[in-house]
Amino acid sequence: MTRAIDKIINFIRTEPVLSISSVLAVISCFFVHPNSSYINYINWNTLLLLLVIMLFVEILKNLTVFEVMVRKLLTRTGNTRGLVFILVFICFISSIVITNDIALIIFVPFAILSLKKINHKDLIIPTVSLQTIAANVGCMMLPTGSPHNIVIYTISGISFKAFFLILLPYVILSAIFLIVALMFIPKKDIILPSMNKIEIKWNNFIQRVILGVDYYLLLTFIALFILMGNLQNIPLVNMLFKQMIVGNEIVSGILISQVISNVPSAMLLSAFSNNYEAIIIGINIGGFGTLVASMANLISFNMIIHQYSKHKLRYLLVFTALNIVLLLLLLGLNMIL
Repeated sequence: MTRAIDKIINFIRTEPVLSISSVLAVISCFFVHPNSSYINYINWNTLLLLLVIMLFVEILKNLTVFEVMVRKLLTRTGNTRGLVFILVFICFISSIVITNDIALIIFVPFAILSLKKINHKDLIIPTVSLQTIAANVGCMMLPTGSPHNIVIYTISGISFKAFFLILLPYVILSAIFLIVALMFIPKKDIILPSMNKIEIKWNNFIQRVILGVDYYLLLTFIALFILMGNLQNIPLVNMLFKQMIVGNEIVSGILISQVISNVPSAMLLSAFSNNYEAIIIGINIGGFGTLVASMANLISFNMIIHQYSKHKLRYLLVFTALNIVLLLLLLGLNMIL
């Protein structure tokens, strides 16, 4: 019994969003009893697109494509500021294609390893903080760059070009913010360590690709779809959310994201409003701020505390300060636009 409880506790710690979403979905089932309409709650296009993207990323990872690209970039830098610049903007660029979560899963460990090898552990916290922000910025470039944008893109029917143009001003300002922040990184000469030869492991290639997919993320989406579908069918909740959200989509998206992250916020807002342009802006700006504002933020934080648990408070302070500054800048830009 004790071992089973420990397994449950460990699962909740490693998959908090899935755990919370599942519990809330089950609770909602007591108010709207399971029936055939549940199948219509789930946006299968979103799930299929996520699955295809994750499979594609796993193929690239197992072909060592990303590792080759990173090594080529690293050989062209000669100082700490240049190295951190590369590590940060690798997250920015890669998140455009492979989503912010996956970009951080790939490149945060590499950044930590790189900085440890050149004896600059002092730069790990600011680097990972900026990497996380960069991934959240880069994923705004295309509607396929993050789970929350995939949700709204598949639901809204907004064109690829229109989606891009909606967020372009916010991406530009955020990129400028990153560049300015990177100017505070000390510029010291470094000598990069020699790298081992890269070899592609063909044994069990297909199996590793299939097993590498984050199926828990897909289950999280299913739980959230059920929860949001049930909330729509509870009259009192429906009325309250409509009053709060309709006409205030941007502010609602920002505030709700700070508490439950922008993925469930996207689902929640789209369930009660069809002002998709405002929702897109709200949930993307809302990804900056608190640690839970974006699931990508939690990914980086978990990586930091696993290796530097004693520095988690310092990381939270640096990360939160940078995020709040950027959040305020984006809010100011929204008021101007």
